[in-house]
Amino acid sequence: MKTSSSPFREVSLHVNGEIKPVLIKPSDTLLYILRVKLGLTGSKPGCLNGDCGACTVNVDGMAMKSCLMFAIEAPGKRIITIEGLKGTPIQHAFIKEFAFQCGYCTSGFIMNCYSLVENYPDANDELITEMLESNICRCTGYQEIENAVKSVLSSNKNLEK
Repeated sequence: MKTSSSPFREVSLHVNGEIKPVLIKPSDTLLYILRVKLGLTGSKPGCLNGDCGACTVNVDGMAMKSCLMFAIEAPGKRIITIEGLKGTPIQHAFIKEFAFQCGYCTSGFIMNCYSLVENYPDANDELITEMLESNICRCTGYQEIENAVKSVLSSNKNLEK
């Protein structure tokens, strides 16, 4: 049996509705692959240890900090990045509510809020606050972010009526 001495492995990732072949090493984080290999730079490197949330993406419907996930874990999973949410209600709500200041944390917050809205359409204030605690904004724009989430949840409830 012939074995390869190369540390690289070719995998296919399902990102923003498209299959992307990519060459990865076992030590590559999903954040690194998204930004460097696939050119999707909306997810931001912040703390690189899972504290800030700037790198948050959606993996199989759940918010995931991509700096903590190895890319080798991603094949077979559906990944959505901020680039995949263009024109969505949560993006529009962030703009309408001015839920950003410097913008560095915004993509992570939008991804986290997208997962919240998709998974918890009846989220109460306590759950919204709990979900938002996993992201950090150094500009302290939390109230506007909370308002954006609540506006989407409210809008979705009005559509159901």
